[in-house]
Amino acid sequence: MKILLDVMGGDNAPDANIKGAVRAINKIQAEVVLIGKEDIIKSKVKEFYGKTLEEISPRLKVQNATEQIEMEEVPTLAIKHKKDSSMVVGFKMLKEGQGDVFISAGNSGALLTGATLLVGRIRGIDRPALAGILPAYKSRLVLIDAGSNTNCKPINLLQFAQMSSIYIKNTFGVESPKIGLLNIGTEETKGNDLVKESYQLLKEKSEELNINFIGNVEGRDAFSGNVDAIVTDGFTGNVFLKTTEGLGKFVKRTLTESMTRNVLSKILALPSLPAIKRFSKMVDYKTYGGALFLGVKKPVVKAHGSSDEILFEYTIEQAEQFVNNKTVERLIDEFNKENNIKTE
Repeated sequence: MKILLDVMGGDNAPDANIKGAVRAINKIQAEVVLIGKEDIIKSKVKEFYGKTLEEISPRLKVQNATEQIEMEEVPTLAIKHKKDSSMVVGFKMLKEGQGDVFISAGNSGALLTGATLLVGRIRGIDRPALAGILPAYKSRLVLIDAGSNTNCKPINLLQFAQMSSIYIKNTFGVESPKIGLLNIGTEETKGNDLVKESYQLLKEKSEELNINFIGNVEGRDAFSGNVDAIVTDGFTGNVFLKTTEGLGKFVKRTLTESMTRNVLSKILALPSLPAIKRFSKMVDYKTYGGALFLGVKKPVVKAHGSSDEILFEYTIEQAEQFVNNKTVERLIDEFNKENNIKTE
């Protein structure tokens, strides 16, 4: 297996990308191809480790790409004109079978545009979506869409529910994942037109599509452990995601400051340290990796734009699991059946 990593994308590129790959390489079986400016990659590796990539691991490779798509660039123009950017080169390698999964923390719009145009949508899926993974009580929560489609139709939310259900069954072994619709209330009549129409469509089609739709879910109940995925449009989902991450950071920071305020608080906190460490790990979004771009023909993972080396490490491990679980193949099969398409 080959994992393709965009080394030039992200707020902390290329340092965090390279260090994350080195951290991950002995925890995975796959080969990792670092895509970016070859001279910069090799000099950085020498600076950080005093070795060449080959000396660190024979499974670390470099693919030269002379251009870089910046965060502020217009996605469609960047994909069209920067043919030798690390992102476009990565997508071409993925499409041509020179890699099994592509990871980037770069320009989100360009990543989604490139995945859709260069790799292609799975037939039958109107719009691919980002499926982010968040912690939940004694479990985990899939959030879809986490930011790729700011304007949606009810059919999109229905397909998000279907894709997330297939993903959870395939990856986590949950036989009948509970899928909820993010809303301001649990009543059927609550919400804007999109949510109310989506509710009715999910209610009508859930049995036919084998979706365990449990109805509306309020934000405060999302992490209860009683729901496996929440479905929403990309605008609301991205706000929800970033608010959750911000709250997690606030809680950890406040807790740390409370325990280290003075000598007495430090002493009193000692017996609680194991429990506090477990809590910190559970709410740390870094351990859950990036967001999977469900609905395209090959595996694509969107890493957080602010990813550090630890988050890249986890995202690379997650990407290997994504390929091994054959989620994309399952999605293709299911949507082929739905559209009565005969596969070869």
